[in-house]
Amino acid sequence: MRKYIVMVRLTVCALWGVFLLCVFRPAEGYSFQEEWYAAKLLSEPSFGHPIQNVTIAVGREGVLICNVKHLGKYKVAWVRAEDQTILSLHTRVVTHNNRVSVTHDDSETWKLRIRPVKESDRGCYMCQINTQILKSQKGCLDVFVPPDILNEDTSGDMSVSEGENTTLVCKAAGHPTPRIVWRREDGHPIMVRRNLREYNKVETYNGSSLHFWRLDRRQMGAYLCIASNDIPPAVSKRISLSVNFAPVIKVPNQLLGAPVATDVQLECYVEAYPNTVNYWIKNRGEMLLNGTKYWIKEERSGYKVYMWLVIRSFSSSDSGTYNCVSTNSLGKAEGTLRLYEIKVGPDHHNNNVIVGGLAEPARGHRSSTLNSAAFVSPCLIAVTSTLAELWWR
Repeated sequence: MRKYIVMVRLTVCALWGVFLLCVFRPAEGYSFQEEWYAAKLLSEPSFGHPIQNVTIAVGREGVLICNVKHLGKYKVAWVRAEDQTILSLHTRVVTHNNRVSVTHDDSETWKLRIRPVKESDRGCYMCQINTQILKSQKGCLDVFVPPDILNEDTSGDMSVSEGENTTLVCKAAGHPTPRIVWRREDGHPIMVRRNLREYNKVETYNGSSLHFWRLDRRQMGAYLCIASNDIPPAVSKRISLSVNFAPVIKVPNQLLGAPVATDVQLECYVEAYPNTVNYWIKNRGEMLLNGTKYWIKEERSGYKVYMWLVIRSFSSSDSGTYNCVSTNSLGKAEGTLRLYEIKVGPDHHNNNVIVGGLAEPARGHRSSTLNSAAFVSPCLIAVTSTLAELWWR
């Protein structure tokens, strides 16, 4: 009887188990592992929004912000993406770079601060959460750098013979890449040769290389290489370009006549570089010197020189041939002027009157020892002065 009762009980239990299995059977495709994983996801932290990329000028403070939700027991780390250098672990900075710091607000907003920013800090950084499967997001820091001229790659002062070719080069570093603009220091336009006889004149020239083909003396001067990239300050370098050539002399008046007792002025215009030694001689004799009889003056403007010789109280013995001489390391040049006496006599008004003729006008004034002035044609003087000014320009 006892054996029969046990068998009945086992049968009832088996039937009850089958009933429970049928009533509480899970839906098709569902697993307890999925339910567990979903619960786990609800408890793990997540990123609130992507890290915003930052652009900052060198020397300022760069800040990358990582937003984390439901951090709980987990920790946040900052890592440099390029070389996987760990910068911080949660609130502790582990890098030896004292420009790096970490701050956070309510365990949600984690900020990586770099101050002052250097160009070497440019790159991407990762905010990581130490979950079982590491969570990470990336933000990038771009560092703007003002321009800096690279002296080792930039031309220095140059000295070139006229007619040769040369190039001025200017290189600059910076981020973004700097733009290079050329100007003349004196404000004159830059002359860029188009062909053998024609030039383009421009106020500025863009590009790192300024080319000169068959260099002309008028292109001599100081040039400014200006580098800019919209990150102040712009920088510049001064490059002096010297054009070497032998002296050339122009004489406005080669034949002059003057009455006695007047002061007579002789003129020569010189173009040369390097600078010249200039002097006057008479009748192929000795050099004339400053004194009571002669007053010698010269003025320089770039590669041009004005030469003047004033003969005080002209007399018959001062007639003859005069030479202005200019010499430098590349050559020598001479200009020739012939000076003769003009005969004058008194008129009824006790004024001097020209008796002889003038082949060219004499530029001078009556000596202070006389009471009356020599007559010189104002029209001829005006023409001569205009020609001289046109040459000088």
